[in-house]
Amino acid sequence: MDETGEGLTIAGALREAATALREAGLAEPRREAGTLLSHATGRDSAFLITHADEALTPAEGAALRDAVARRAAGEPFQYIAGRQEFYGLDFVVTPDVLIPRPETELLVETALELLDGSDAPFVCDVGTGSGCIAVTLLHERRDARGYALDISDNALEVAERNAVRHGVGERLRLLVSDCFDALGAGGHEGVRFDLIASNPPYVAEADLEGLQREVREHEPRVALTPGGDGLSVIRRLVAESPRFLMPGGRLLMEIGFNQHERVAALIDPEVWKLLDIHKDLQGIPRTVALELV
Repeated sequence: MDETGEGLTIAGALREAATALREAGLAEPRREAGTLLSHATGRDSAFLITHADEALTPAEGAALRDAVARRAAGEPFQYIAGRQEFYGLDFVVTPDVLIPRPETELLVETALELLDGSDAPFVCDVGTGSGCIAVTLLHERRDARGYALDISDNALEVAERNAVRHGVGERLRLLVSDCFDALGAGGHEGVRFDLIASNPPYVAEADLEGLQREVREHEPRVALTPGGDGLSVIRRLVAESPRFLMPGGRLLMEIGFNQHERVAALIDPEVWKLLDIHKDLQGIPRTVALELV
């Protein structure tokens, strides 16, 4: 793109951005250029179309150049914009957290259904990342309170920002924790939840290279894969959750493509009742719902 941006119109900027993104190999360069231009100018697409001959300010030109360079390098737009919508809420996202995805909304929907009829539910989100699961549950259930656990300090800082942003900060306790490890000390002994939810890292190490470039190179690896066959954290959740659930409590987990049979084999029928394995919009078994026997 033009180094100064001086005199560059909206239409010209859109053409230059689209060309740069096309040369970088992006699949929909014109659409993405429009999205980046809207972000850089703070204007919606209708304004950009009706003001095509209007010149960008130097600040807008600089913001667009930076955004195009980052996107051309494969960085997801959500990190460039610093936000992502999830379950109708606007979440802060940074490269320290996984970008919230539509399939995880299925887990939230399932959790809310399971909590329907319960008074003042106490929930736990393991591997909270941006906090999208815990924050959404507490936002939807004003009588709920919960814990959000993550191994990453930086991720918890993002989750805290989102908790405050959506008015649930006073009802959500955030702890640095490798799975449930932090719940065994520090005044957290004996906590029991009505529901534990998790979108754990579940990508097998051998499958990492097959992920989209944006995911493989830019999203936090610790949130994508635990290594090996991808099931080590899921195994821990199935084995350790009973210690932290109330009688009849539920465990919800998001799982990966083609993992449902192996996950089902981990379930001891003397400990857990398999409520369902819900399919996502693509028909992929995605959310495992268990109930403590």
